Amino acid sequence: MDIRNIAIIAHVDHGKTTLVDRILHQTNVFRANQETGELIMDSNDLEKERGITIFSKNASVVYKGVKINVIDTPGHADFGGEVERVLKMADGVCLLVDAFEGPMPQTRFVLQKALQLNLKPIVIINKVDKPNCRPDEVHDAVFELFFNLDATEEQLDFPTFYGSGKNGWFNSKNEQCEDITPLLDGILEHVPAPKVPEGNLQLQITSLDYSTFLGRIAVGKVNRGEIKEGQPFSLVRADGSILKSRVKELYIFESLGKRKVQEVKAGDICAVVGLEDFTIGDTIADFENPEALPIISVDEPTMSMMFSINNSPFFGKEGKFVTSRHLRDRLMKETEKNLALRVEDTDSADSFLVYGRGILHLGVLVETMRREGYELTVGNPQVLVKTIDGKKHEPYEILVVDVPQEFSGKVIDLVTQRKGEMLVMESKGEMQHLEFEIPSRGLIGLRSNMLTATAGEAVMAHRFAEYKPWKGNIPGRNNGVLISKNTEKTTGYSIDKLQDRGVFFVDPGEEVYTGQIIAEHIKPGDLVVNATEGKKLTNHRASGSDDATRIAPKTLMTLEECMEYIQQDECIEVTPKSIRMRKVLLNEEDRKRVSKSMSAESLA
Repeated sequence: MDIRNIAIIAHVDHGKTTLVDRILHQTNVFRANQETGELIMDSNDLEKERGITIFSKNASVVYKGVKINVIDTPGHADFGGEVERVLKMADGVCLLVDAFEGPMPQTRFVLQKALQLNLKPIVIINKVDKPNCRPDEVHDAVFELFFNLDATEEQLDFPTFYGSGKNGWFNSKNEQCEDITPLLDGILEHVPAPKVPEGNLQLQITSLDYSTFLGRIAVGKVNRGEIKEGQPFSLVRADGSILKSRVKELYIFESLGKRKVQEVKAGDICAVVGLEDFTIGDTIADFENPEALPIISVDEPTMSMMFSINNSPFFGKEGKFVTSRHLRDRLMKETEKNLALRVEDTDSADSFLVYGRGILHLGVLVETMRREGYELTVGNPQVLVKTIDGKKHEPYEILVVDVPQEFSGKVIDLVTQRKGEMLVMESKGEMQHLEFEIPSRGLIGLRSNMLTATAGEAVMAHRFAEYKPWKGNIPGRNNGVLISKNTEKTTGYSIDKLQDRGVFFVDPGEEVYTGQIIAEHIKPGDLVVNATEGKKLTNHRASGSDDATRIAPKTLMTLEECMEYIQQDECIEVTPKSIRMRKVLLNEEDRKRVSKSMSAESLA
């Protein structure tokens, strides 16, 4: 059977998953009356809630007798590790670009990886039905991007399709047509069939699936040779060791599911059952003469966070998994399929240092663990510092902000306070397009400030650029916090009296403990307060004193916002039902002792 393998790549929110929906509908994967919904490939709960793709997934469709394997990839820079490994399965890429926004930072990052692997690109300019879109300018910008990324002559001669995924049409010229048939014809015409070198079996594991019945399943593209059910093979590991094993069952992707088959020929993507001990990047090779494929290289992580067991007074009340053994096993299991993640043990048996690509990358891991019933404490995110030629270097990122013109001054002010330098400033219609180079440290906590300053209008995106010399101190949070003095339920009476001191993160009647952060102070410096005091009742009634207390509702913060908010001496307690911010040292006397010794050290 004729096969085409394509990966769909783009910046976040440019319409990758919607395009996959259209391809599935066009090729009659569903019955005519079947209820399918939108964004079919985003099957994970977190993906549905956030409206973003986090894990890359496979589907396959048959069009004009040709099988097309479609790989949907995430668009956030934080999940770049997912994209880097699945591109190995593809022979061509569909680069999706928004007709208004044009190429964005993530577009550049993923396209560079695809061009290095010599994949054939097809450019799709999506959302041409949007007001003030500029498809022709965007096409020129994409060509320029290819040129800057040293594309070959052949790659520069890319076909372009225009259309609207939402309205269900794509055409080779900017004119509305019936459906997406021109695009599917283009894929058959421009994407080459898999090249099959001569030789015996080679299959690189690029993805990992799990089934409660079958255990761990290895997914990858058969590079050469063929693989059969029951066939013995050698598994060549990354360290060069070889493990002998046998194929128990073999599946190929069909529509949105898998179908069991007897054998798979070179060029197709398949799932192999029967291996227990493998990692992504290992090669399934011939039993007698095993030859390994080159290992998948993934960019380094740029951020680290301390994960430790929950040691607050409320530990074990809500979660099923609370010990350090549970935590360690879960983190190690995550590193097997999450290539951009690294876990290191620390001096303490209860804490682990977890390295990732960014706050969203680590936040999704914490959120997933919390939903699985884990309780843990996470520290504030730190960037990874390297020493190059005896000098301290830190990661820098390119930050791109699109904002209405009247807010551009505020944005520039915010970024320059955090040691950012402006590189580009240009107008895109009514929007101002700004590009900065900023230390990664400066991005922590920037998003919430930016959205406040621009009335929620700013669109931010960033990507890792390079390591450069340390930029000095960056101002953090200006305000202090209010810390609970007692372990008890808060009362409306106390909170009402403390409202002019700060903005609360808890409601009356909520359980709090000593050392928990319950509000943001209106001034710098922390304050320990009693929010659990009840009203003393007397048998006198004074006029006006029994008026209903008017308490503002609490400020709700997401996990990522909490991660950006906390300082060095604070951490977040994460349990299946609650997220609480607290001081690392709960006792006030301990905190005073540490701050005294630190100020003595700085004077010495």
